[in-house]
Amino acid sequence: MITDAPARRTARTATLRPAHLPGATLGLMLGGMRILSPAFGNGDWIPTEYSADGTESIVPLEFTGVPADTVSLALVVQDSDVPTEHRPDGTFDHWVVWNLPASLGSLTDPDDHGGVVGATSRGSHTWIAPEPPSGKGVHRYYFTVYALDTMLDLNGTAGRPELEAAIEGHVLDQAVLMGRYQRD
Repeated sequence: MITDAPARRTARTATLRPAHLPGATLGLMLGGMRILSPAFGNGDWIPTEYSADGTESIVPLEFTGVPADTVSLALVVQDSDVPTEHRPDGTFDHWVVWNLPASLGSLTDPDDHGGVVGATSRGSHTWIAPEPPSGKGVHRYYFTVYALDTMLDLNGTAGRPELEAAIEGHVLDQAVLMGRYQRD
């Protein structure tokens, strides 16, 4: 559900609710920031082109309504439907990036964005296209962007858990885009 109701927005009172946590709302926004993709709508199917079954291209993203006082952006792309026999926590981090320029309006190249790429669940430092196991049903991919009031001083080996700890108390706004992908 996407709401247009404005919310109070301060780094000290914003509640961090990453997309993979229970209670997260699809299209969650603390304020007016949005994350969109010209390739698919919120809740729609991710085109095969952007999967491991296609060209493995990064999903093109657009950021709007970024608060004027934003110092940097962070982005996490995560599959929250991983079978627990593959990953006990049921999640897989496909991309973790921080210190993206606050002025970044779109992202179409995984290597040209000005940010720091952290570790994925595979331990790699690059975009991993959707590649759910065949026959395991629909997987939801959450693209969560955070507007931060600081640049982060994180080691490049950090992953999502370290990023989430570092941004606590620094989130001015956040937005979530969810896409689905399935292999038969």
